[in-house]
Amino acid sequence: MKIHFIGIGGIGISGLAQYMHFQGHEVSGSDIKDTVIAQKLRDLGIKVTVPHSADAISDQDLVIHSAIIRPDNPEVVAAKEKKIEVMARREALLKILNDKKVYSVAGAHGKSTTTAILASIMQGSAIIGAESKAFGSNVRYDASNDTMIFEADESDGSFINSNPHCAIVINAEPEHMEYYDYNYDRFYESYKTFIRLAPSKILNAEDPFLATLQDEFSDASWLYPSKDIQDIEFVLINDEPHTRFKLKDLGSFDVWGFGKHIAIDASLAILAASQSMDIESIRKNLLNFKGIKKRFDIISKGNGSVIIDDYGHHPTEIKATFQSVKEYAQLKGFEKITAIWQPHKYSRTIDNLEEFIKCFEGAQELIILPVWAAGETPRDIDFAHKFERYNLTLADKIQRANNHIKVVKDKQELKTLDNGLIIGFGAGDITYQIRGTA
Repeated sequence: MKIHFIGIGGIGISGLAQYMHFQGHEVSGSDIKDTVIAQKLRDLGIKVTVPHSADAISDQDLVIHSAIIRPDNPEVVAAKEKKIEVMARREALLKILNDKKVYSVAGAHGKSTTTAILASIMQGSAIIGAESKAFGSNVRYDASNDTMIFEADESDGSFINSNPHCAIVINAEPEHMEYYDYNYDRFYESYKTFIRLAPSKILNAEDPFLATLQDEFSDASWLYPSKDIQDIEFVLINDEPHTRFKLKDLGSFDVWGFGKHIAIDASLAILAASQSMDIESIRKNLLNFKGIKKRFDIISKGNGSVIIDDYGHHPTEIKATFQSVKEYAQLKGFEKITAIWQPHKYSRTIDNLEEFIKCFEGAQELIILPVWAAGETPRDIDFAHKFERYNLTLADKIQRANNHIKVVKDKQELKTLDNGLIIGFGAGDITYQIRGTA
């Protein structure tokens, strides 16, 4: 088929585009602006055009678009005029995954890490919402079997269409509530639907909502983190952070990264893989996991500082990662931790503001960048007042220079960060700023 993807520069749509390209389809795509992802797709031989234009639509068989694409998008309009089938990503999943044995990973946070860990353990194709360092991409294609390891997305309800053979749910914390019209019953019912669809279920028994489903899903494999995961310790292996833990009666495991949340993610992946693999192979393959890009991603070490890029943009994610940061700083002997936060979406920031205020506890310095709007209408948030408990700097941007970070406001350099542990949080362009590629 000839398939065109609108919004191909996004991590979710790009994953589907790559997968269909590897399957032999003729793939093209477009986005509103050029991105690193778009260039990587071009390197694979996929035609990517910028910006959206009716001219991108010619004789395609199918047009797939991301959730944020509006009906008046010129490419959507042109495709419909040409009688070309147009599908949202969530609908397209039914076509793409319908004949696969899908290990489908869902949750408000931790799903990229859990999916990447599972992909490191198991063979098969994988589509992840982040780049796995183990194979240098967010997509791995394996034509030799029908297994698909898939990061399922609840933000647009599309996880229900992921054809789950095994539903792995890390947590069901309310997130993306704007999609669910702030209707919590609708939100939770979608999770129940997702779990019901899967013959096999791996669930976190200590998530407040999932815990209420134990009678309904008595056939599931339930993880009780507080008792099933024991003897957690944080160690440096070849100067890289690892969490060591014991799981049930299965012995000890080492996984890249720091934190109890990493142990939980790995444990869920181990339980899922154990349905078809022996434990010793799982224990060995788990060491293949090297982290994922933009998740506790150590991008610079040396001269008295470490710079870390982290995609965390929900307060629970940031709080969990910040615990890891404090452990790592202690092991490395750093006395100062500087957090740089680029809030992602006005709606998420306002909905979770009180939790965001708490999640940077332990930072000696907090720098807040402008909100990354992600297409939303700007709204007023008094960051100076709300975050006054911190040693706070409000800045316009940061600039990377070797092992230093320059903090800029009104085109003037306010300060240079050059010592201790420096970590950036956010799902916007902070990742490019902190890497020096902005």
